[in-house]
Amino acid sequence: MSLRLSTVILPVRRWHEGGRDQWVRAEELGFHTAYTYDHLSWRTFREGPWFGAVPTLTAAATATRRMRLGTLVTSPNFRHPVTLAKDLMSLDDISGGRITLGIGAGGNGFDATALGQEAWTPRERADRFAEFVPLLDRLLTEESVTQEGTFYSADEARNIPGCVQRPRLPFAVAANGPRGLKLVARHGQAWVTTGDPKLFAEGTPEQSVEALRIQIEKLGKACAEIGRDPGSVEKILLTGFTPEANTLLRSVDAFVDFVGRHRELGFEELVIHAPIPDSDFAADQDVFEKVATEGLAQLA
Repeated sequence: MSLRLSTVILPVRRWHEGGRDQWVRAEELGFHTAYTYDHLSWRTFREGPWFGAVPTLTAAATATRRMRLGTLVTSPNFRHPVTLAKDLMSLDDISGGRITLGIGAGGNGFDATALGQEAWTPRERADRFAEFVPLLDRLLTEESVTQEGTFYSADEARNIPGCVQRPRLPFAVAANGPRGLKLVARHGQAWVTTGDPKLFAEGTPEQSVEALRIQIEKLGKACAEIGRDPGSVEKILLTGFTPEANTLLRSVDAFVDFVGRHRELGFEELVIHAPIPDSDFAADQDVFEKVATEGLAQLA
């Protein structure tokens, strides 16, 4: 089975001070997709530069020609389906149909309270997500949408002429729980996971692989419940949050070993973080580039 390699470029550099160069270089290296995080600020980067995902992707769309672009992931924490749909339709147009929307329920980070609200409980996040995704799907596929929901409403919201990609740009839905996996099965062209977070600090690679296998089985059951072929849902692993996080980009051989174990599970796309010095994503730039250009070739 073929496997695609993609990257995440965190929006921490000014566009004219290295930001643009990263996106251009990612395309030169042959990455399938370059994603960015859609946060207002994030973890240890909160006290430093952090730019908006939609403007960054708009700029990246004009600086690149072939590589796909996307969020990994957008969430309801500070987004509304009506305004997000308009931004996404515009991004898809500017990029010539190269946008993928990675979308998840969100968490308890800084985004959860930045608008002055109390952080939602996991159940409240799941409730909102269950309403957010179907409405966004309608907004991107119908010319006019009116819907009154518990959390999100639309009143004759229009998105004309619609996406370049038909019937709309693809959704890559991040989910592990039963309700989220049902959304993947019904609305997702792809499924995104970071693995089992409980294993990140103290788990073993073997335990992580087994946890991912179980997640994939649950996705298959969610698809079967609505009569969908599980094979029609692409499987994406966002790396950096499994027990191998600190060794994955230590060498090309380490990367190849990691890929081999996870390709056997059925993943079609692996995503690695572009190096950021003095951060959780610090890595040797030369190794990162060799992984991009040589890593998958060794598995061919």
